[in-house]
Amino acid sequence: MRPGRDVDASARAGAGGSRAAPRAAQSARPGAAQSARPVAAQSARAEIRDLISFRIHAVANLLSRGAALTYRRQFDVSLMEWRTLALLGAHQPLSLNELARHAGLDKGQMSRVVAGLSRRALVLRGPDSADGRGVRLSLSRAGAKLYAGLIASANRRNDAFAAVLSVDERRLLDDMLARLADKARELIHAEHEAATSPARNHNPRKETR
Repeated sequence: MRPGRDVDASARAGAGGSRAAPRAAQSARPGAAQSARPVAAQSARAEIRDLISFRIHAVANLLSRGAALTYRRQFDVSLMEWRTLALLGAHQPLSLNELARHAGLDKGQMSRVVAGLSRRALVLRGPDSADGRGVRLSLSRAGAKLYAGLIASANRRNDAFAAVLSVDERRLLDDMLARLADKARELIHAEHEAATSPARNHNPRKETR
């Protein structure tokens, strides 16, 4: 196409654009904008799969599933048994309550896990010098040997995950996880405060009778 024709075509396109502009302006009347606002608000609202808590939980589930398969195949222990052995290996001796708190389990659940490991002679029960009725838990020689294999396997898995992140990304991840944990504790504390506040016992339905 010759330069003259290019100029003519551009001029016609510009004229067409200028004629279309009023129509575009008319379609963008206040009423049209208001009708679009609810749709925009809905699209901006996160669904469950977009929530930070859901996404972290989903990743944590994947990590736990992989660990459970690995530790069962290699060492014939469940995920809860692995965590119990790992906590004792790093912090023994521990009371049952301390162990349950570190593992994020209630005392009954932890008692059942410890009972199974005791039957396999992996965990020993000893007296608590600070509490005559208490029991301190520690690893037997067989438990310590198993723990050494488990923690080596866990470190290999950890290295595989760390390899997909740069050094700076790992530092940033550590910082983000710490801040999210702090906020989660803050919200839990706020919920406990709300649950025990006098306003919680206020029942508006009684006033309408």
